[in-house]
Amino acid sequence: MTHIDQEALVASLRGLQMTVPATGIVHQLERAVEVVDTLFGYSGAGLMFAGEDGELRYLVATDDAGRSLEGAQLRVRRGPCVSTYENDAAVTSFDVRTDPRWPELAERLHPGVRAVAGVPVRLGGEPVGTLNVYQSTPYQWDDSDIRAMQAYAAVIEQILTAAMAAEEKSALADQLQYALDYRVVIERAIGYLMGKHDLTAAQAFTGLRKKARDSRRRVADLAAEVLADGAGEPG
Repeated sequence: MTHIDQEALVASLRGLQMTVPATGIVHQLERAVEVVDTLFGYSGAGLMFAGEDGELRYLVATDDAGRSLEGAQLRVRRGPCVSTYENDAAVTSFDVRTDPRWPELAERLHPGVRAVAGVPVRLGGEPVGTLNVYQSTPYQWDDSDIRAMQAYAAVIEQILTAAMAAEEKSALADQLQYALDYRVVIERAIGYLMGKHDLTAAQAFTGLRKKARDSRRRVADLAAEVLADGAGEPG
């Protein structure tokens, strides 16, 4: 059975390619991930990139469950997306919660994360990150799923290549590193709120995001403020 509509795939890829790099690099990457998520009916999607230290970090996650998938792998330094990056090859899991390859992941995952698939994102022929999708129920990934993800990974490479042609490579690297660092600030703020208010990671992030929207600020700016306020509290 073919899971992916090839006509829809081609049309959406053309739409993304026509806009590269009309807007900021991070916005374009977020848009590519969101299209993967919504067009093909996956439960969620995410994008991870290697930082200056060579360690994967999450750049884009479409929802709280996706954040838990990427965050859990970063904590244990293992998982399908980490394996995708390290092996420079597609990796799939019918049900990551029962997959014997990564038993330590189950207790750290959102209950809505079950089946997971990842493909490498390359630049200059070398892996620089991973594009990942998940399903909320066990799911048998087929060749059409992997081909669709690889097509979008190729578009992400084109976005990066076009951005590098438009500006200095160092400036692009700085822009991506800036975005990755902001994700670290958000994660730290979430950890602080979890400890202070006895919240789950999902509850902490949802509350942080709502407050940011209500006050018309960026989540990262509010996260930095939360950490600054916490540092000023009496011990």
